[in-house]
Amino acid sequence: MPMIQKQFKLSGYRFKPTWLGTLILIICVPLFIKLGLWQHNKAELKKEIQSTYTTGSSADALSLPSQLGKLDSWQYKKIKITGSYDTQYQILLDNQVENDRAGFHVLTPLKIEGRNEYILINRGWIAGGVMHHDIPTIDTPSEAVEIVGQVWMPSKKIFTLESDAEKAIWNKVWQHMDMTRYQKNVPITVLPMVIKLDAKSNAGGFVRNWQIPASRIATNMGYAYQWFGFAFASILIYLFTGFKKITHES
Repeated sequence: MPMIQKQFKLSGYRFKPTWLGTLILIICVPLFIKLGLWQHNKAELKKEIQSTYTTGSSADALSLPSQLGKLDSWQYKKIKITGSYDTQYQILLDNQVENDRAGFHVLTPLKIEGRNEYILINRGWIAGGVMHHDIPTIDTPSEAVEIVGQVWMPSKKIFTLESDAEKAIWNKVWQHMDMTRYQKNVPITVLPMVIKLDAKSNAGGFVRNWQIPASRIATNMGYAYQWFGFAFASILIYLFTGFKKITHES
């Protein structure tokens, strides 16, 4: 391997790095810094999400206007609304775990009082049957109820092996909350959001140990410091291997 011709002398040592070492440094340091910044930005985003969630959960409940405006602005907002459950288009989200036990989340459309619109209410977790395909019995209030809960905007990033034909068939058990699919499959007008029923509400709820979103902030920060450490270590190794003690003047 050819050597870099440029040399620097310092207190009896000559800095004489190799082309290979320089090339590795040029590639690795920017890459490690980029990965570190990526993890750091993920941590900052999660902090922002948690702050929004905490603010929404502790704030007074808002009324839901007829015009929602920008949908993303409603994420984690606490709202209060009155209406009646309609179990005809109720769905169960599969693979929900509570205390190491498999079950479902119950999502029931609520007809908003005084409006010809519905909104999905996540009423919480119920245990599955002995056989996975058994549908549990679900009790639902028949009278009008007042709903208090936080808005959750269903993710649009959904991975599924189901075909378009399978998605078009109505099924009570769903693997993911696909709002676009749901709106296409029901003959009612459904707002594009879900309300997670407040844990203190008595409006027909089940187990509601809602998880705080965007956790593992410390993990992301740890990864960020790790990548920054790799970048710093790469520089130190480059310098350490590049300096050679002068034994005689050439």
